[in-house]
Amino acid sequence: MLRTIIIEDEKPSARRLQRMLLEIGIEAEAMLHSVKESIEWFESNEAPDLILLDIQLSDGLSFEIFERVEVRSAIIFTTAYDEYALKAFKLNSIDYLLKPIDDEELKTAIGKFEENQPKEHNLMVDISQIKKLLVNPLDRNYKKRFTIKVGQHLRVVETNSVECFYSEHKATYLYTSDKKNYLLDQTLEQLEDQLDPVKFFRVSRKFIIHVDAIEDIISYTNSRLQIKLKNYSEQEIIVSREKVKNFKNWLS
Repeated sequence: MLRTIIIEDEKPSARRLQRMLLEIGIEAEAMLHSVKESIEWFESNEAPDLILLDIQLSDGLSFEIFERVEVRSAIIFTTAYDEYALKAFKLNSIDYLLKPIDDEELKTAIGKFEENQPKEHNLMVDISQIKKLLVNPLDRNYKKRFTIKVGQHLRVVETNSVECFYSEHKATYLYTSDKKNYLLDQTLEQLEDQLDPVKFFRVSRKFIIHVDAIEDIISYTNSRLQIKLKNYSEQEIIVSREKVKNFKNWLS
């Protein structure tokens, strides 16, 4: 028997989801409606096999639950967030259902879980990263320009003019659409958190590229992809195999 709970702050939505589960032979063990109530439940109950989890609860984001208690359950998020926010789930291989929930989509999600059901679940989620991605891009202060020292001068480079960032010989460089290179005093890891993820993607250990700079995408050996940018051509840009799926999701 699949042990399932529902965490949803809107009680009519929770009851509807409960009925939909009953129609496919699953009885929800509990219906919880807040972060506080959920934490208390997990502290005194064994983790279920599956959680149907709303993102925004009455007293905060549901991710706060996992910051307080360890949860070893599979999760299907239910959300009314827009397409931008859903990139968070695609990039972290988490299933989600967009509200209002469709019967067939619920059946498909449950079926997918049952087909791949391991004996024990680990919540493999970078909560801090997802919370960042769920912030509307209009509300985030991403880097708009870089001030770079060139000799005795300071040069201001607009982020939108950057084709790529790359690392070489333990240094980080910025390459612009007017074919100029600038040395930066930051690592690619530090840059990742400053750049708008809608526009920039780290395709490999060595490169972060701008979506508007892509000239061509070519199939490459070992299920990888080769990226041709409009101007940059100093090194091959290869999307590593483990990043290909996320890269395709980013493009879409």
